[in-house]
Amino acid sequence: MKSINPASGNVFEEYEQMSSDAISGIIDGMNEGQQNWAQTTFAHRAEILNKAASILEDRKDELAELMAKEMGKPLDQGVSEVEKCAWVFEYYAENAEKFLSDEPLESDGSESFVSFQPMGIVLAIMPWNFPFWQLFRFVAPALMAGNAGLLKHSSNVTGCALEIESILQDAGVPKNVFRTLLTDNDGAQQVIENDNVKAVTLTGSTRAGKAVAETAGSQIKKTVLELGGSDPYVVLEDADVEKAAETCVTSRLINSGQSCIAAKRFIVVKEVYDAFESAVLNIMKEKKMGDPLQDEDVDLGPQAREDLRDGLHEQVTKSIDAGAKCLLGGEIPDRDGSYYPPTLLKNVKPGMPAYEEELFGPVASLIKVDDEAEAIAVANDSEFGLGAAVFSEDIDRARKIAAEKIQAGCCFVNAFVKSDPRLPFGGIKQSGYGRELSHYGIKEFVNIKTVYIA
Repeated sequence: MKSINPASGNVFEEYEQMSSDAISGIIDGMNEGQQNWAQTTFAHRAEILNKAASILEDRKDELAELMAKEMGKPLDQGVSEVEKCAWVFEYYAENAEKFLSDEPLESDGSESFVSFQPMGIVLAIMPWNFPFWQLFRFVAPALMAGNAGLLKHSSNVTGCALEIESILQDAGVPKNVFRTLLTDNDGAQQVIENDNVKAVTLTGSTRAGKAVAETAGSQIKKTVLELGGSDPYVVLEDADVEKAAETCVTSRLINSGQSCIAAKRFIVVKEVYDAFESAVLNIMKEKKMGDPLQDEDVDLGPQAREDLRDGLHEQVTKSIDAGAKCLLGGEIPDRDGSYYPPTLLKNVKPGMPAYEEELFGPVASLIKVDDEAEAIAVANDSEFGLGAAVFSEDIDRARKIAAEKIQAGCCFVNAFVKSDPRLPFGGIKQSGYGRELSHYGIKEFVNIKTVYIA
């Protein structure tokens, strides 16, 4: 397992993969550890989570540098990611006991209520694009609920994975309550099939989600899947065009475009299309690409891996060959590292990768439509359903579209989609199922037990 700096292509660290026997031994030890952890009080767990939050705050600059080195994240975005991890720990430390308190219900018994009990050991299979946030938004509610956690992270962010284990143990999480496993996809399947592992959460591609769901389903184990997206951002004729353009570009280029909830398809009604296209083009032209470790002011760094960059370029090339027009970017730079420039495509139509597929990088698709009805139809014309946004100065109109007409797990009005510990997060269709964050997220991996007293 190798860590490769995507800005240079140089290997800077190598790790030995764990054997099957070593993984089985770790899980065996965690079974008793989880049972003991579940007997601790909410106050005890909260104290540990708050300490972890303090450690994250103290080490945020160092951890941001590690993310930049392993997957190319700009430093300011890395710092923000670590700060958000501290926030989610503080949020669940404060609210978990309330979320999981017994819920009285009326029945014909003398008393009936719902009790929320931990499931046991939960496996988290996590991606490289937000190497801390994706895991911490799972592990905070999971630990507070009394579960134990196993992490199988992407191999290119193994350093981040080991730092996560270290931070949690330094905060006081027992070693047999959270562990990082250094293994590949075959090893992950072995973990899912282990009788002591009760559930799985995965953030990743739709292909990976299907594979995990198939294995877990054969074992009758609960899964939560947060998968890919091709988020539509609908710009109506009464939108503030400049604000909408700035928001769309910001969303599209966050994390160098490598975000499942980044804006990907800009769907714009014809009355404001020309003004919007011009505004987006001008904003994207000003974005600075470079090595985050050499220049802290870059807007986007390299793509996380060369193969991912090359796959993205193939999608762009196929779209252009099918009739899309490239207004900006669209060429692999002549430099070391897995860089790809901000790229803007227009005349994007059905059948093109830029219309049908998730483009996981700094590539935006412009789609002109006649009116609101066509905009909604195009927004929903996707196998994905993760995030979406609507831009309009008529808030009542936009609210109705967001709430009732666009098919997505979340839809924002006059803002880009982002995750927040207080709000449930997840998708529909090929973007997955289940929810993370808020009180919904902590209830995904508990036994929702009915108690009836005659």
